Amino acid sequence: MQNSFGEPQTILLLGGTSDIGLAIVRRLASPTLRHVVLACRDPHSAGATASITELGAGGVHVRAVAFDAVDTASHAALIESVVADVGDLDVVISAFGVLGSQRDFDDDPAAAAAAVTVNYTGAVSSGLAVAKQLRSQGHGHLVFLSSVAGERVRASNFVYGSSKAGLDGFAQGLGDSLVGSGASVLVVRPGFVKSSMTEGMQAAPLSTTPEAVAEVVAAGLRSGRRTVWAPGILRFVFMTFRHLPGAVFRRLPLG
Repeated sequence: MQNSFGEPQTILLLGGTSDIGLAIVRRLASPTLRHVVLACRDPHSAGATASITELGAGGVHVRAVAFDAVDTASHAALIESVVADVGDLDVVISAFGVLGSQRDFDDDPAAAAAAVTVNYTGAVSSGLAVAKQLRSQGHGHLVFLSSVAGERVRASNFVYGSSKAGLDGFAQGLGDSLVGSGASVLVVRPGFVKSSMTEGMQAAPLSTTPEAVAEVVAAGLRSGRRTVWAPGILRFVFMTFRHLPGAVFRRLPLG
């Protein structure tokens, strides 16, 4: 359970090799932290092994477990197994997802459907399993990495954007359902993040870093926010975009 300063003892990262997710774990780490569980497709990958070594250097017990976003039937059992090993979950970070290329999706509808399954269906299944645990224990935070791409879906990445729009709506509704339970949901809406997922892509205006997103998340958790933007100015940018006529929005050079 978190102490009076809001410092967690246990953190579960769904998407255990995510650059943003790992940055959040590092930012939330304190002398109070006892357990970190990295849930990823390949617990024996080089990335998972390196993260275990790094995070465990301060005496924290870190381990990686197998997690497949598309294997929805396994999600409830995974959460139960993690809880049996480390106890109550103080912070759970849902940071898995795929970006993909709209051009590729246009030519391969099956690949588009697979990406949506990871980004949305996997988040729904695992999110409900986590929420059940948090509701039962009466405390804990579930952090969803959404995206500004879901605020108003652009033609250049509408498959990815629509999956994030669905995730964002689900996360908000799940947060509403947990009000009064002692548990909460934080929805994080980053802009373009310079990470391994976007390597090789041209950075968009107001781009950010995993570490900067982690700072926003930590501040949001401390203040009890339900939604945060990274960087914060994007809240006002997309407030404008949301109300633009379609003909105008389509002509904007948004990539």
